[in-house]
Amino acid sequence: MMIPHGILIAFLFTLQHECTHNTPFKTHWLNSVVGHVIAFLLFQPFLWFRYFHLAHHKYTHIAGKDPELDGHEKPDSWGALLRHLSTVDYWWAKIKTLIGNSVGPLTASYIPPRKRRALRAEAVLLIFAYGLVFAMAPTALLWLWIVPLILGFPVLRLYLLAEHGRCSEVEDMFLNTRTTVTSRFVRFLAWNMPYHAEHHAMPSVPFHKLPTLHKMTAAHLGQVSDGYSDFSKEFVSSFRD
Repeated sequence: MMIPHGILIAFLFTLQHECTHNTPFKTHWLNSVVGHVIAFLLFQPFLWFRYFHLAHHKYTHIAGKDPELDGHEKPDSWGALLRHLSTVDYWWAKIKTLIGNSVGPLTASYIPPRKRRALRAEAVLLIFAYGLVFAMAPTALLWLWIVPLILGFPVLRLYLLAEHGRCSEVEDMFLNTRTTVTSRFVRFLAWNMPYHAEHHAMPSVPFHKLPTLHKMTAAHLGQVSDGYSDFSKEFVSSFRD
C-alpha cells in the first residue's frame, strides 16, 4: 500500500499548482495556506514555486526563458528515462532550492527583488520545521511519508512528461502544450490538469471549468494524446537507444 499511498501524496503537487493560480478555493488566504502545507509535504516552497510557475506560463516551452527547461531536459533515451523516473535529480534540485533560498543570493530572473526576503524566510522556516518533526517522530515519518513519497513520485514524473514533452518550442499554447484524454479518476487526481493546453491558453479559468473549456477549444488543439499509454509509446519511440 505504500505505492498508492505515495502516489496520492505526490499528486498533491497538482493541488499546489492550482493554489498558485488561486483557483481551488474562493479566498486567496485559503489557497495560500493549502499551498504552504503541501510545500512542506513535497519539499517545494510555495512562494518560490509561484514565481517559478509564473515564468513557466509566461515563457512556456521557450528554451532559455522557461525555467522548467533550465537543467530539466526531457529524457531522449532509455537510460535518461530511467534516471528521470528515479527522481534522483528531482530531489537533488529540491535540496538545492531549499538551501539556496535560505542562504543564497536569490538572483533567478523570475524572482522579484522585493520578494527575496519572503522567499528566504520561507526556506528557513521549512528547514527548521523538517528538523523539528524528524526529531520528534523519525521512524513514523519515514514509513508513512518519505518512503511512500519516494515510491510514488515516479508516477507523477511520468504523468508530467505528457504536459510539454515533444511539443513544439513556439509561443502558441495550443502547440507547445499537450492535452491528454484520460479517465475521470486521473482527471480527479490531477485536478483536471490533463486539460493542460486549455489551462495554459487561459490560466485564469478555474480547474472545474476546464472540461467546458476543452469542448470550446477542442478544434484548435494541436497536441492531443489519447491516454497516457499512447503518449508514452509515442514518446519512447523517438529514443535514440
